[in-house]
Amino acid sequence: MNDTITTDANPLILQQSSLELLPSFADQFNVLMTYYRSAIMEVETKFRVLDIQQSINQETNPIESIKSRLKSPESIMEKLQRRGLPLSIESIEQNLFDIAGVRVICSFPEDIYMLADALLKQDDVTLIEYKDYIENPKPNGYRSLHLIIEIPIFLQTEKRLMKAEVQLRTIAMDFWASLEHKLRYKKNLKNIEHYDEISRKLVACAEMSAMLDRQMEAIRNQIEGR
Repeated sequence: MNDTITTDANPLILQQSSLELLPSFADQFNVLMTYYRSAIMEVETKFRVLDIQQSINQETNPIESIKSRLKSPESIMEKLQRRGLPLSIESIEQNLFDIAGVRVICSFPEDIYMLADALLKQDDVTLIEYKDYIENPKPNGYRSLHLIIEIPIFLQTEKRLMKAEVQLRTIAMDFWASLEHKLRYKKNLKNIEHYDEISRKLVACAEMSAMLDRQMEAIRNQIEGR
């Protein structure tokens, strides 16, 4: 999930002129996007309920913020083409699992695993994929817990199962990832002199960020007598 956040409630309008699609496909596409938007709302609600419950049980809120985004039509079409997949509604649903994205920003690393475990224990949530980039960071230093889940959305006349990507990370992880994304992709870092040196510095910053998380969590546990 990139850092483009969508918060409006209006249906996503497919720009037919730029994508050269038939009107019938555009209509089906827009309907599908409303389903993914509904899936985002379902996932957000689940986490908000967990946050409220935790605040009652532990007198603390593990969630700092929740962000969401719906993948743009251009990104969807580009990904299908890049992977050599057919351009169809069925192909989108069967092959792209990150169209609906929810990012949960937590206070401490322990909160990430507690929330993920609580979410996956719910009987209407099916785990499709689990990637732990906290225990096993990416080479560039990136850390987050990634889940691909399938959840039901309830429409007027039917229930549909929809897939969504969930990212859980701490405030420090999110701060690092946001800045790293801006530096590496927005500024075309690979064309900058001393690219390797800058990459090493970014990895070092990621390590410092992880150390901060561990130290703050240890202080929290000491205060609470854990």
